[in-house]
Amino acid sequence: MVSLTLNDKDNTRRALEIAIDEAVRLSAPLLVATTFGATAVEALRMAQARGIADRLFIITHVYGSRGPGVNAMLEEHRKVLTDAKANLITAAHALSGAERALSTRFSGAYPVEIIAHTLRMFSQGVKVAVEIGAMALDAGAIPYGAPVVAVGGTGHGADTVTVLTPAYTQDIFSTKIHELLCKPY
Repeated sequence: MVSLTLNDKDNTRRALEIAIDEAVRLSAPLLVATTFGATAVEALRMAQARGIADRLFIITHVYGSRGPGVNAMLEEHRKVLTDAKANLITAAHALSGAERALSTRFSGAYPVEIIAHTLRMFSQGVKVAVEIGAMALDAGAIPYGAPVVAVGGTGHGADTVTVLTPAYTQDIFSTKIHELLCKPY
């Protein structure tokens, strides 16, 4: 496993190189989380160069998390992705979603958030990788029971790469994390 420095701007490119190499080696789908879209655009460019853009799935979160009717992805990045016909999945966070409404309103910790915090003990990106695997599987974008390479991060950019077999959100404990290829130290 490669250890990356937390919040190092060079992490995104290195993490994506590791992820793409592994996706090629395994002939597996490549899942990449993005909020504003910059990581997705870089992943698309790199995946196109390696000939695996058709196996790249960009996962972003729903409208409304940044304000009513607002999505955090910058329109310039969304346009690059849609013009390239990238596989773009917009879904509710599998490890917060509606449960965040409960914890915010009633000031408590709830079971799904406990799962998320436990995964963050490895890194924020591990939590994100498990989450985007479930989101992509829930959307029917990837095959059930097959390993994927999933890329997550801490704040901005990517810093964590995992190989995992995702489970549907309703069966999240069946997720299998096979390898951590890189994560921040």
